[in-house]
Amino acid sequence: MRILAHGISPELLQALGWTLLHFVWQGAALAALFAVTNALCRRATTRYALAVIALALMMAAPLITLAGLMRQKDPAVGYGAPGASALAVKPVEGVSVAAGPGAPAPEAPAPQPAGILWCVEAWFLGVLLLSLRTAGGLFLVEKMRRCEMRPVARELYEKCLALQRKMGLERVIRYCECLRLDAPAVLGWVRPVVLLPAKALTGLSEEQIAMIIAHELAHIRRLDGFVNLFQIGVETLLFYHPAVWWVSQRIRTEREHCCDDEAVAVSGDAVNYARALTLMEEWRTAPSLLMAANRSPLSERVVRLLGLDEAAGRLRVAGMAVAVVGLAGAMLAGNAFLGVAHAALGSKASANRHQAGSNLANLAAPEEQSSSTVIVVRPANTSTAAKSFASTEQAGKDKDNDKLKEKKQERDEEQASGKESYLEGMEAAGFKSLTADELIAMKIQGVTPAYVKEIHELGMKPTVEELIGMRVQGITPEYLRDMRNLAPNLGIDELIGMKVQGITPQYANDMRGLGLKFDPENLIGMKVQGITPEYVKGMQALGFKPDTEELIGMKVQGITPDYVKGIEATGLKPDVDDLIGMKVQGITPEYVKFMQDAGFKNLDVDELIGAKVEGITPEFIDKARKHGFQNLTLDKLIALKQAGVL
Repeated sequence: MRILAHGISPELLQALGWTLLHFVWQGAALAALFAVTNALCRRATTRYALAVIALALMMAAPLITLAGLMRQKDPAVGYGAPGASALAVKPVEGVSVAAGPGAPAPEAPAPQPAGILWCVEAWFLGVLLLSLRTAGGLFLVEKMRRCEMRPVARELYEKCLALQRKMGLERVIRYCECLRLDAPAVLGWVRPVVLLPAKALTGLSEEQIAMIIAHELAHIRRLDGFVNLFQIGVETLLFYHPAVWWVSQRIRTEREHCCDDEAVAVSGDAVNYARALTLMEEWRTAPSLLMAANRSPLSERVVRLLGLDEAAGRLRVAGMAVAVVGLAGAMLAGNAFLGVAHAALGSKASANRHQAGSNLANLAAPEEQSSSTVIVVRPANTSTAAKSFASTEQAGKDKDNDKLKEKKQERDEEQASGKESYLEGMEAAGFKSLTADELIAMKIQGVTPAYVKEIHELGMKPTVEELIGMRVQGITPEYLRDMRNLAPNLGIDELIGMKVQGITPQYANDMRGLGLKFDPENLIGMKVQGITPEYVKGMQALGFKPDTEELIGMKVQGITPDYVKGIEATGLKPDVDDLIGMKVQGITPEYVKFMQDAGFKNLDVDELIGAKVEGITPEFIDKARKHGFQNLTLDKLIALKQAGVL
């Protein structure tokens, strides 16, 4: 007995070894069965539940097998090996094989096969190594909890609480900032902590941060932490089977899909959430015991959120067929494996046959059967069970084939009715060499094949980047048509610039109706400064006929029709340049009236501007007069101001 298996009884060791070997075909069969059912489901919650059930069955299968083997005298032969039981006792239908009083004592157990010991030793070693990995992860998480977390700001904490109440979570949840992580994550099972890294807080908008926090709160509400802990345990104990890792990975993927759906349900903006995931594409430093928002393949999640998974739907149908074949192959492999087990224990089965022959001799003495003990009862005809299994398997295949035919018929009907995929539509619109990034970007921004065709019909041939820019700014075919009716030579950059500033066809038409030229640059400048048609009409009603640049200059300085009316009420008749100069120096109608009341009634615009520039204020004039200076001219006041006499 080797060191790792020291202290284990031979019977348990042999049963454990055969259990590990039996799980090779059992795990493959369960994985294939899961693949078939998973291919028929479209909702993420259903696929997640199926994956968890499949992993639970994978954990239960070895336990059930081990319990069954421990009840058998010969674990390899006694547990379901077709034909192997016939080598131990030839079955007689309806008759129990009994051991009479004169039956010889059972023989000593045969030596343990060396291969079984090696299997158990290797399994023990693998479990030990993976347990050490899990312990290291727990140590890392505990260190993070003690040394690398701090509470979030009060304002953000209140927003988190509001979001928590909105999602119906009554648990006590901590919200902390962590410098180690690059993406939000959940820590802990009983007392969860939502970790928000500084990079996410600074690199995402408030709406995106709220979506990511909602994703993490969905993990807590769904109790995903406990399922994740169960996964780690199963992966540790059944590490040697690839099917376990595959099913566990499907759980993690579908879990993220479920939380993505909840985050989108809270915010209602799948596109913005997809942008947030894209920004966190390379933020992957969270330990495996945490559940971070950027887990699972990013491209798969983004494509799913944006409804670009038509190809995935077609692959599910093909995957179902492969899974059916895999399930049948796993069952056949299990049957063949049991045959190998029988061959490996042939000598031991031969000894059992000799013992059974002695026991059959006691059947001639009915009076001795009252004290006998029933040992084995098996059906004589095993071909019936085999035929039943074959008919059941064939019925399952026929059912799956019918479903495949239905899927194909639906796809053919869609194609016949003119429906096409997004990729096919874009190719029909003239984009035949799009990359995956370009397709995703166009889909995120809502660039549809119909949109592209309408733009092309209007005589424009924008590039992928220009289409994305047009769609981001909300340029519709109607907007494009109306603007080009006003100016046929408008380019895409000019259209995008005008749309960014909110220039509508109505605004442009009104400005042109007021005598202003349709110049995209000037229109943008006027819109930026808030020049409305009403503002232009107000200036024109006062006798001004400013061009676009003069209007922009007047609006920048805050010259309003009321200001012009106030200045003109003092008797001044300034032009556009005079008004701009007076407003720049802060000359108000009240200032002009005071200067006139102080005896300076005939000052023109230039003199008023000069006086204001030199600091001749009402307060300064009053101060000069209090010191006995009377009948001062404007030039003398300016001289006194410059000399600093007062």
